[in-house]
Amino acid sequence: MGRGKVELKRIENKINRQVTFAKRRNGLLKKAYELSVLCDAEIALLIFSNRGKLYEFCSSPSGMAKTVEKYRKHSYATMDPNQSAKDLQDKYQDYLKLKSRVEILQHSQRHLLGEEIAGMGVNELEQLEHQVDASLKQIRSRKARAMLDQLSDLKTKEEMLLETNKNLRRKLEESDAALTQSIWGASSAGEHSHQQQQQYHQQQQGMSSYQANPPSQEAGFFRPLQGNVALQMSHYNPGVTNANNSATTSQNVINGFFPGWMV
Repeated sequence: MGRGKVELKRIENKINRQVTFAKRRNGLLKKAYELSVLCDAEIALLIFSNRGKLYEFCSSPSGMAKTVEKYRKHSYATMDPNQSAKDLQDKYQDYLKLKSRVEILQHSQRHLLGEEIAGMGVNELEQLEHQVDASLKQIRSRKARAMLDQLSDLKTKEEMLLETNKNLRRKLEESDAALTQSIWGASSAGEHSHQQQQQYHQQQQGMSSYQANPPSQEAGFFRPLQGNVALQMSHYNPGVTNANNSATTSQNVINGFFPGWMV
């Protein structure tokens, strides 16, 4: 299997970084030597470590100085001849200043990461500590603001969810009330229908018992007429009838019972 792709970024582990630097430095020097031998090329290679240590390779027998001088002549020859030596010197000084500034910033960054602090004095360590404390305060302040903003957002979401829950609860209660009312209505209608059926059955039973056992004609208001009805109707005399009725009533009362028409 082939080697995986290596991500090109600074190695944070100091030991791993030194080991990688040594391996790749040796490989680079070897490749420069092979290129000079195989292609008969003049090669000058300069390498500075992060501690400032110099590693160089030059394929020219005359040495590194001759090759560098040759490089300078070639570089200056390709520049604009109208530019004066003073301008070139000023630009070179600006380049050196920027390079020094970059190196200072890189060292400061490494110090903030806790690297390469073995050679620092007490004053430098105190200054670094104050700088780290100030940075930490800013980080904590920003973190507190971010947490407050997040808390405010969560509070707003909570209020929205509570309002939604309240609306859903109200709708559920209304639905339950409507369902209960419909169930009670159906139950009441069923009971009313059952009562009507019971009354109907009772009426049917009463009529059946009445037909099976009809009442006697002598009971109640109906009593059989005795004698000649036609004769009594033709010789109707109110006075006599009332007298007879009174006498009969008195006789019946005296005997201890009432006639059927007086009940």
